[in-house]
Amino acid sequence: MDQSIGLSTGDRRRAVETLSRFVASAVELGRAGDAPFYHLVFDRIFPDDVYNAMLAAMPVAADYRPMSGRSKSHDLTDGTHTRVKIDLFPEYIRSLPPEKRAVWDVVGRALCSETVKRAFVQRLAPGLRRRFGADFAKVGMYPIPILTRDIPGYKIPPHPDTRWKGITVQLYLPRDDATSHIGTIFHDRLPDGSMPKRTQMKFLPNTGYAFAVAEDTWHSADTVGPEVKTRDSILLTYFVDQGLLRFLRNRGKRVGNFLGNEIRYRLRR
Repeated sequence: MDQSIGLSTGDRRRAVETLSRFVASAVELGRAGDAPFYHLVFDRIFPDDVYNAMLAAMPVAADYRPMSGRSKSHDLTDGTHTRVKIDLFPEYIRSLPPEKRAVWDVVGRALCSETVKRAFVQRLAPGLRRRFGADFAKVGMYPIPILTRDIPGYKIPPHPDTRWKGITVQLYLPRDDATSHIGTIFHDRLPDGSMPKRTQMKFLPNTGYAFAVAEDTWHSADTVGPEVKTRDSILLTYFVDQGLLRFLRNRGKRVGNFLGNEIRYRLRR
């Protein structure tokens, strides 16, 4: 895959199908761990040529918008946002230059594919079954992939993720292994309320992790230090999509974010 893929509908469709199968295969080959909760760790989640194209197509700082939620409380004292994002949906990336848009369009569509979703649901069966019961595979999951960028000063304390979420996936996008120490931390939660670090992901090129969200999936990120230029990754979140309230909320959130993004884009022009 090079940066010209996606310029024609036929090429894009084939590229999405091919990439979906590759990512799903990488998920199926992921290493499972049980401590402190069931999770998967991935190596080479994208083909090498795709990964290199993604690094070459990284948006510039002005293309991102502030992250909401917990991240917003960790802005710097001067108001600088320490985590920003771009939703990898066609309507969000349409303002990117054509050569960059072609890359992220294919990546975003592949990550939202049924092929990839099935792979995550199957491999995370132990965690999903524990939360949703024997019929976990029938629970709707709505994928939202976002390209995130953290800068020095970003941190997030231990938290288990909101119950609106069913699966959390983070795919790391560094250019080399120089900052492998800034990966996500998984915590035990002891009876006295303390949360010691149990294990930490390595922030290495083309790697990642996933887990089924539950009350005990406590994780965090230490403060990103000055040795880091940017901490780039893709957060792929599968929101529980069961029942009318969740169905409307998931799609309404996408529409609302799109409108906010459009206003920001037009004011910037």
